[in-house]
Amino acid sequence: MVTRLSDARRVVIKIGSALLVDAETGRLRGDWLAGLCTDVAMLRDRGTEVILVSSGSIALGRRVLDLAAPLSLEQSQAAAAVGQIRLASGYEVALAPLACAQVLVTLDDSEDRRRYLNMRATFETLLALGAVPIVNENDTVATDEIRFGDNDRLAAQVAAMAGADLCILLSDVDGLYTANPSQDPEAVHLPVVDDITEDIAAMAGEAVSGLSKGGMVTKIMAARTAMQAGCALVIAKGGDRPLSAIEAGARSTWFRPQDDPRTARKRWIASMKPRGTVAIDAGAARALAEGKSLLPAGVTYVGGAFGRGEPVAIEGPDGNAMGQGLIRYTGDEARAIRGLRSSDIAATLGYPGRAALIHRDDMAI
Repeated sequence: MVTRLSDARRVVIKIGSALLVDAETGRLRGDWLAGLCTDVAMLRDRGTEVILVSSGSIALGRRVLDLAAPLSLEQSQAAAAVGQIRLASGYEVALAPLACAQVLVTLDDSEDRRRYLNMRATFETLLALGAVPIVNENDTVATDEIRFGDNDRLAAQVAAMAGADLCILLSDVDGLYTANPSQDPEAVHLPVVDDITEDIAAMAGEAVSGLSKGGMVTKIMAARTAMQAGCALVIAKGGDRPLSAIEAGARSTWFRPQDDPRTARKRWIASMKPRGTVAIDAGAARALAEGKSLLPAGVTYVGGAFGRGEPVAIEGPDGNAMGQGLIRYTGDEARAIRGLRSSDIAATLGYPGRAALIHRDDMAI
């Protein structure tokens, strides 16, 4: 379990608009962003993978378009379209020579299992290639019914999706207090939270920033999501070089999960009701026991009607259940490629598919 930044293998960092955009000029705070990206490079140099969840596109775009608050939905989407270019350019310059990638998502993308698996695979590939994904809500197309609504919860969802073991919410506050410290001089700072009880949830306040939508309420909701996924979450103040400050012991609040991300994900997969069955041969059974992915070549039977990304039961050569996993093909596709080498998939289906039928990260054995 991660209890300090230096222990993290994969980190999601959320940056709010109030930290990134100057409230008076509406421009990017270049010096602050440069300090953050210096910290990101430090983490990358020691092998920690980093995903950024960044607000700021609407705040940047509205000044370019000379739009006064409050903005209508259409104005917000227009501002996001203009601001997103400036936001991405700012990160590209500040992160150089590291490669960065823009990933725009909506709530629908995380709730639809097929899109969820696509996004997870994209994150894995980008990180494996050494890029820093920069995630934001796709404000140009999202309407209320398909919105996350704030980037605190988006960051927690991304952390769960990407299998991160730490999520950091950079904010204008240095953590959770028993009451609002600006109103109650006796408010006590909580450095560690192991369980979000009703009392803990009741301590949350509201946003005070003119640029930020989130408040402590959304941060508590994000912490609950992260902890359920086996991911630790930190609320910390976004001062200069904020990640270095966290590492040096700056005041913050750590929400600690009971499980690690891998254990939590496998428990989630194991709890699903299977939509079909795949039977495998002895060679594939040995490979799964060694922690490898399930390839089409080892499959002897496919039963049931299921879609891509749905849970299926895995049966060994003796007919006994071995576990279950999220399959990367539909039932008809899986039947067509069972027993085939991965190199033969494209010729059979007419398009190149994924090498694994069920990836080891999507499997509970």
